[in-house]
Amino acid sequence: MGIIKAIAGAIGGGLADQWLEVLEPNDMSDTTVFTTGVTVRQGDRRSSNTKGTEDTVSNGSIIHVYDNQFMMLVDGGKVVDYTAEPGYYKVDHSSLPSLFSGKLGETVKETFSRFKYGGVPSSKQKVFFINLQEIKGIKFGTRNPVNYFDNFYNSELFLRAFGTYSIKITDPIKFYQEAVPRNAGRVDITEINEQYLNEFLEGLAAAVNRLSADGERISFVVSKGRELSKYMSEALDEEWKQRRGMEVLSVGIGSISYDEESQKLINMRNQGAMLGDPGVREGYVQGSIARGIEAAGSNSAGSMAGFVGVGVGLQGAGGVGAAFSQANQTQLHNAAEKSAPQETATWKCACGQANKADAKFCAECGAKKPETASWKCSCGKENEQNAKFCPSCGAKRPEANACKKCGHALEQNAKFCPDCGEKQ
Repeated sequence: MGIIKAIAGAIGGGLADQWLEVLEPNDMSDTTVFTTGVTVRQGDRRSSNTKGTEDTVSNGSIIHVYDNQFMMLVDGGKVVDYTAEPGYYKVDHSSLPSLFSGKLGETVKETFSRFKYGGVPSSKQKVFFINLQEIKGIKFGTRNPVNYFDNFYNSELFLRAFGTYSIKITDPIKFYQEAVPRNAGRVDITEINEQYLNEFLEGLAAAVNRLSADGERISFVVSKGRELSKYMSEALDEEWKQRRGMEVLSVGIGSISYDEESQKLINMRNQGAMLGDPGVREGYVQGSIARGIEAAGSNSAGSMAGFVGVGVGLQGAGGVGAAFSQANQTQLHNAAEKSAPQETATWKCACGQANKADAKFCAECGAKKPETASWKCSCGKENEQNAKFCPSCGAKRPEANACKKCGHALEQNAKFCPDCGEKQ
């Protein structure tokens, strides 16, 4: 018993008027994974052939297969032929299996070789169809929070995830053998999803932990659907693809929420990060002082008591606020100095060219850098001659010494003049 691909031109519109059965898949929605073939007659697309024997596909009957469908010809509960190619097929009890695999290739042939039926046609023959489209919109939600160690927060957090996922049947014969309930006429994914959902959630927890190990921020998990799909496929490969002939195709995270303790930790860390900014901290300090003064002045004992309350509030908060504010201003000033562009020391040649401070000759005319009088502080800092105080330690410039002969400014304790060589 098998099928032969019929010539489309020979089918014509009057095929349903013949005594032979014309079988098509029963109604198949977006979530239908399995359905039986039904006999179609002209004028009633889903009526039964009252002339035929129940559970028997007559020799010469025509089976219509649509896109993204897998048709199986089953005899006595065993698959005897199949096709994943759209078109018209004629049932031939005398032929060997034709096995039109379509895009499924060798995978389904290998499965067929394990479950094939090689005997004479039995008394119970049926046509089944399996949906090869992506089955979308399967909802999921974590029943218990999933642990997630976040390196940014340096803490073990717990999240709940809600969304949808999709599957695709990659080996329909295996799916028929392992996932479809016996004697079922039509199967919706929601009817058989309870067991798979539990396994999916276990795989989701493993995939989320992989994201944590990869160093992803917990707030980025919602945008990592592609990575989750990859991890889920790896986590469920044995149970789903290898054993049941289906696989997870995509995962869409609709929302993520945290348990109460995790939310507190996240809020505390974010507040600390904000208060690390001296500008934000200064605004917070000033606002707190203002609120404190306002609260102290709101005294139900009368206006005089209110003024006293304000005074006490100012005295109590002023000292602490001033200390906080001074620390904030110092930090802001230091940050501004670090971010300000640093001036590069230069010396200007007689020709007008500005040269780097360490340049000994002018880059424009080649003139030698003129000697610059300077004085050296006791801390070791070399300072310009006109500097009255050392900018490093604040020490006052010592009284300048001059050469007895030429008047050249001398460094402190100089024994000879560097200009004329006179001993001092």
